[in-house]
Amino acid sequence: MKSQLQFRVRYSETDQMGYVHHSNYIKYFEMGRIEWLRTIGMDYAQMEKDGILLPVINIQVKYIQPAYYDEVLTLETSLNSKIGAKMAFENKLFNSKGALITTAVVHLVFLDGTTRKPRRPPKDFIAALTAHR
Repeated sequence: MKSQLQFRVRYSETDQMGYVHHSNYIKYFEMGRIEWLRTIGMDYAQMEKDGILLPVINIQVKYIQPAYYDEVLTLETSLNSKIGAKMAFENKLFNSKGALITTAVVHLVFLDGTTRKPRRPPKDFIAALTAHR
């Protein structure tokens, strides 16, 4: 299951060299995960209201080429693991010429919103994922 998101780099996301600052890629990956959840019919805001949290526990990023102000980027996000208390997403970011410029693997854990302890994914999440495979 893969989602795709296109967006334009804003001026405030760039550094003095005119490159997208490395910290902004983390925000892009989050945008990709939210879009991926929508693709399978899940709403992260509703998951939080239902007491399910998904904090990031590890990120591995490889910067291949810079991205620039006003460039249109395409982010592909896919689930990269079996689902348990943890899951991992793979991100591939392409520039406007279609060149791969950044890759990342983002690991998250399902937490109970009240106890803040790891938990199994909710049944509706598993059902949505199964329906879209």
